[in-house]
Amino acid sequence: MKGVSYNSFGGSEVLQYGDLPEPKLSQNTVIVRMKATAINPADIALQAGSGESLMETWFPVVPGWDIAGIVERVGAGVVEFHPGDEVIAYMHQEILHSGTYAELVSVPVERLWRKPKNVSWGEAAGLPLAGLTAYRAVSDALRVSGSDIVLVLGASGGVGSLATQLAVMSGATVIGSASALNQTYVKSIGAEPVLHGDGVAEHIRKLAPGGVTAIVDCAGQGALAKAAAAAAPGARICSIADGGPGVTTVFARPDTGVLARLVDLVEAGSLRITVAASFALADAAIAQDALKARTCGPGKIVLVPEVP
Repeated sequence: MKGVSYNSFGGSEVLQYGDLPEPKLSQNTVIVRMKATAINPADIALQAGSGESLMETWFPVVPGWDIAGIVERVGAGVVEFHPGDEVIAYMHQEILHSGTYAELVSVPVERLWRKPKNVSWGEAAGLPLAGLTAYRAVSDALRVSGSDIVLVLGASGGVGSLATQLAVMSGATVIGSASALNQTYVKSIGAEPVLHGDGVAEHIRKLAPGGVTAIVDCAGQGALAKAAAAAAPGARICSIADGGPGVTTVFARPDTGVLARLVDLVEAGSLRITVAASFALADAAIAQDALKARTCGPGKIVLVPEVP
């Protein structure tokens, strides 16, 4: 099978596209033919070696944690899924080795859920990691309710756009920071847009004179520090990128119960996944560079086996 791997830490230049061994099928795994996988900032950070002190690494590493695809084979102990089923999964593992930038992926059955019926493969691949992270931020870490004024920093990104929509669904008033090009998009998903960068706290205070009661930082790169003056006394703050005193750090966690709820919201038309761009699997390095450059517009960047 074809896939993308790397044999040493580094940037996009270490990625190699070529033939890889097909994954093995064990009793409680499922072989999924990848139809789309998402590019995530975590892929790039771990590939650069940022997790070397936290996670074992077995080279060569196939990056990627999101997958949408079709079941090809099931293990002897699997009764929940069958060949031909359309599925999604969040494939996070504590060892860097087997990921989703490949035509075939062996997925533990407990990580799988059915693909939303009403979206494309690329949209489906953009849901697992981003959706689980957004849900943990909005519902678990901050427990957002209708009485809140919520600030989402990086509201047009993969996680930020879903966090914005989940906060809006909770009944909260939502303010979302984004670049000038993405202001209209942020408004389309239910938030009041503000320009990110210097002066953002003053712009937010014009919309919420008393300050925001909850902040979800999906932007990183110092965005939280620039917006801190817009927080009301006692505001709850979480971040998927930057830590600090009083800030709860949020990471995605495999949870098919939550994934099932997210799929239901997508199928009901309440949660919208946006694909910023699609690249062929062979162009994974170009796709990673596009994510780092932030030039593709709102939503997720995804890889597909071949671009039509």
